[in-house]
Amino acid sequence: MAQDDWLADRFEQHRSHLRAVAYRMLGSASDADDAVQEAWIRLSRSDSSAVENLGGWLTTVVARVALDMLRSRTSRREEPVGEVPPPPADTGTFGAEPERAAELADSLGPAMLVVLETLSPAERIAFVLHDMFAVPFDEIAPIVGRSPAAARQLASRARRRVQGVAVAPDDRGRARRIVEAFLAASRNGDFGALLALLDPDVVLSADADAVRVGASDLVGGAKAVAESFSGRARAAQLALIDGQPGAVWAPGGKPRVVFSFTVHDDKITAIQLLADATRLGELDLVLLAD
Repeated sequence: MAQDDWLADRFEQHRSHLRAVAYRMLGSASDADDAVQEAWIRLSRSDSSAVENLGGWLTTVVARVALDMLRSRTSRREEPVGEVPPPPADTGTFGAEPERAAELADSLGPAMLVVLETLSPAERIAFVLHDMFAVPFDEIAPIVGRSPAAARQLASRARRRVQGVAVAPDDRGRARRIVEAFLAASRNGDFGALLALLDPDVVLSADADAVRVGASDLVGGAKAVAESFSGRARAAQLALIDGQPGAVWAPGGKPRVVFSFTVHDDKITAIQLLADATRLGELDLVLLAD
């Protein structure tokens, strides 16, 4: 196999993860694909033989590209009305797949996207990398040009903003009933009930620790997600996760995996599995009776 083909194959192994990272940072599927394409260009021009952890190296590159794009957006807001940004470059071999773009677009609820847009570029990068992908602060610090302590403060400020989004009690109550129904359908193996609760383009994602214990890193579409849960989640308990309805697997009372749900228009649009011990320790978890 030619060197270029071998490198492209290695890049392909990380592409879904990179696009997920970029989308959560940028909130735009097309911008996310541009950031991933730039990561490929930089990899193809680098001496990859010196890279020990390719996934981590690519994640850092995508984060730095996204940070530049976010800062560019901030600058453009100050330009006179009527300035039209250039169209996205053709992404060629690593271009967007419509199905994947739809999955990523629904992996963040509309309210979350609105809040993320209010964060500074550095806050957004720190929050997404740490809270959504469990990247340590000592790795985030050089990306945002701060010390690890300052990077932690950036993420903390962002987290407070995100958690401060008002959710009406009625909405929270409906979300809890939907999560309860989902857990019951999962335990009973009721495939039809699971499908009825899931948005057609629902996305199931998992952090690296959850993947290591058997979860898939990214599953898209109601049928595939329903198949992943049908007959399972028997040990998961209903819980409040930072005040929002979700579920926790806590053998012996110790949380091991958190199931975070995004509910929109009475449908589950995203489920995120978190198993990173540090991240779990930062969550406000309250176990509830089913």
